[in-house]
Amino acid sequence: MKLSDGSMRWGMHLSVLAGLLVLLSLGTWQVKRLAWKESLLASIEMRMASPPLPLSEIENRFQKTGDVDYYPVALSGSLVPGAEQYFLSTYQGQSGWNIYAPLRLGDGRFVMLNRGFVPYDRRDPATRPESQVAVEKQFAGLARNPLTGKPSSMTPDNDVDGRTWFWKDLYAMAAKAGVEKEKLLPFFVDDWSDVPPDSLPITKTTLVLLPNNHLQYVVTWYGLAAALLGVWAVFTFPRR
Repeated sequence: MKLSDGSMRWGMHLSVLAGLLVLLSLGTWQVKRLAWKESLLASIEMRMASPPLPLSEIENRFQKTGDVDYYPVALSGSLVPGAEQYFLSTYQGQSGWNIYAPLRLGDGRFVMLNRGFVPYDRRDPATRPESQVAVEKQFAGLARNPLTGKPSSMTPDNDVDGRTWFWKDLYAMAAKAGVEKEKLLPFFVDDWSDVPPDSLPITKTTLVLLPNNHLQYVVTWYGLAAALLGVWAVFTFPRR
């Protein structure tokens, strides 16, 4: 049975209306995501600019909220020799490793410290003997939340036996470094100390990798809605 012209017109109108509702809802969702992302970036910027907190305060905050990302922290301790772990990374376009090592605190507990970046061919501690410091020293750091699991199925599995890490599994890294879970603080610290320009590892390499493309998506979805409305108007109200 053939549809009448009137039925076809009403079908087109309903299809256009459904499309508009979908596109406008997607645009509105991206507006909300944009506000959330801007608030998050502002919060991170505020945290990184705040005065360093004692390590005990970072612990208390983590216990209460589970979130200590990017809070400056002041701590002291001695690095455990021969316990380095190697996280594949890049710095200023150069491939290499972030060196993670357990820092023994004064009370006998440990925190996994990201000491910073070394080039790919400087992984072996023998190539940088000046970095092997076992005496107690002061560190300035940034607290970092642990991951709850593997970031994605595309991320390679960690080579635990080879001490090579593709994602930061806090407790597995610490266990490989010889640290018991009961003695480990439940977050990382990135070294943010000032060091001589030519020394290794290179500190202050923490990056805030939070892309903010939501405004582009807002324009895209609302633009498509406007285009759809324009096409509908051309066909509905043709020129005489």
